[in-house]
Amino acid sequence: MLADMVEIPYICKYMEHYIVSARKYRPSTFASVVGQKALTATLKSAVASGRLAHSYLFCGSRGVGKTSCARIFAKTINCEHLTADGEACNECDSCRAFNAGTSLNIIELDAASNNGVDAMRGLIEQVQVPPSSGRYRVFIVDEVHMLSSSAFNAFLKTLEEPPAYVIFILATTEKHKIIPTILSRCQIYDFHRITVPDMVKHMQYVASQEGIEADASALNVIAQKADGAMRDALSIFDQVAASSSNNITYSAVLDNLNVLDDSYYNRLVECFLKGDVFGSWLIYKEIRDNGFDSLFFINGLASYLRNLAVASTPATLPLIEAIDDVKERMAATAAKCTPDFLLKAMSLCNDADLNYRTSSSKQFLIELTLAKICQLLSPSRNAGNGEGRLQPIAAGNTSSAPQSGKPATPVAATPAPQAPAPTPAAPAPVRPTAAQSQAPRVQQPVMGAPATSIPVPPRRQGKVLNAPGISIRRQPGASDGRNAADAASEAPQGPSAVRTETYTPQDIAAAWNGFISLYPKEHILINTMRSCMPAQREGAQQGCHFILVENDIQRELVLDAMPRLLPHMQNSLRNDMFTLEVDINTGAPPRHTLNDREFLTSMIEQNPVIKKYIETFHLKPS
Repeated sequence: MLADMVEIPYICKYMEHYIVSARKYRPSTFASVVGQKALTATLKSAVASGRLAHSYLFCGSRGVGKTSCARIFAKTINCEHLTADGEACNECDSCRAFNAGTSLNIIELDAASNNGVDAMRGLIEQVQVPPSSGRYRVFIVDEVHMLSSSAFNAFLKTLEEPPAYVIFILATTEKHKIIPTILSRCQIYDFHRITVPDMVKHMQYVASQEGIEADASALNVIAQKADGAMRDALSIFDQVAASSSNNITYSAVLDNLNVLDDSYYNRLVECFLKGDVFGSWLIYKEIRDNGFDSLFFINGLASYLRNLAVASTPATLPLIEAIDDVKERMAATAAKCTPDFLLKAMSLCNDADLNYRTSSSKQFLIELTLAKICQLLSPSRNAGNGEGRLQPIAAGNTSSAPQSGKPATPVAATPAPQAPAPTPAAPAPVRPTAAQSQAPRVQQPVMGAPATSIPVPPRRQGKVLNAPGISIRRQPGASDGRNAADAASEAPQGPSAVRTETYTPQDIAAAWNGFISLYPKEHILINTMRSCMPAQREGAQQGCHFILVENDIQRELVLDAMPRLLPHMQNSLRNDMFTLEVDINTGAPPRHTLNDREFLTSMIEQNPVIKKYIETFHLKPS
């Protein structure tokens, strides 16, 4: 019992002397500043040459060394015996007073807690006092963007014309919040985010000084988690070192930081390359069971795919913020993927991120995204069912699927349609003629393969959209504003000769307006079509027409309607050579199309009788 009582004060005394690494290894010279070599070289040159401004503004994100550089700069300015490389000597009276924290020539002010006019007036009063020793009084104002507008205005005159012995060093993380009149009075230095290799190197130095074993891969994860802030990296370093008994391993970092290991993403990429949908779902379930959020996962996957795309070529490999070993592993994985696959996969992940917050089923959204990525490089669907793959069912047969491992048997072909023959007096078998036996035969969809689809005109390519003899139609009776007769007239027909009847501009206008009347509820499309009319392109072959729209949105809208619009125009004009291109108007001013209400107002202004007619019968515009 007595031994325990003696040991407790010793432990408490030991804990009182513990200093976190971020403070213990805070830079004290320009050479010890991490990741800011160009900036520190400029400051040393200014001190050595004596070209000192009266006010400086240090900008940058948190933990990059703004305040540390301000303190080092202030100490170096008043140093009496600079070293040959422009550093403070740490031996003169000024340097010793600064290191002991008793210097009266260096005043620090936290603008976050002293952001009013009164605090600024107190600062201005201190500016009037000359230094008791040394050459300059240096005022370091940290988080200067927290000052109020009135405090900024009270500070302006002093900042612009301070006494010759005063130097201001302002530090901020949000430069955009500082008024322009302050910015114009300062020399601005922008601090860069500290790179991952620089942070790893510095943490290895700290580990060697503290006697801590640390893996380079583990420090790489810590550096990436810190996101460019050296102070955050050292804080995480202390946390992991304390929990792992001074043995920082890769697994210890993952457990403490709750970081998704790249091994998950590597396994997912293998599933993507194999088209293994269910395998990717199982990995996703494992990730969710480990407590990771789905949005965090999909963003991590997008970042990993981005790094793979960057690692695909040696020229862009430096864009990955990681150590060399990690870059080499990324390059090896990227060699298995095509750039097109990586680009489409990143786009799908981005779509999932945008739709995540509005989705009613988050899990289904992520699983659907993984399935789409797996289908980007899936093997030929004519093969048998692969393990863990989703196999599409042949069109027209939803009751059964092909057996695993066996090739699908094609359905017997159907002969081409024939002209009806007169009914014979007695039934007798009819043999096909030689011409009929050589007629083209329509191949039915194969079991296990995707149904043959009708070609759709390309979108957003600026090419001629023409598919003579082929059209995409809705079934008759569909509720899209058309009657059954119109839908039936546009139903696909059998093979026939190409129609080449002549037509006039009036026929084009009638067909164009006829299409508008078929879709009364698609107001944006109707207004777009009313503002333009197909015109013959000069110098082009007969039948090549174009329309001019005002912007990309209208162009995309017309291109989306093209599978319906182009067959309608060809059928109405009885000419399959009619083609249509969509161009954007870049010369003439935009044209304004009247909507129904504006059209009615214009008619009333031109003919007041219409207004009286509406009031008499109490009509209401629709």
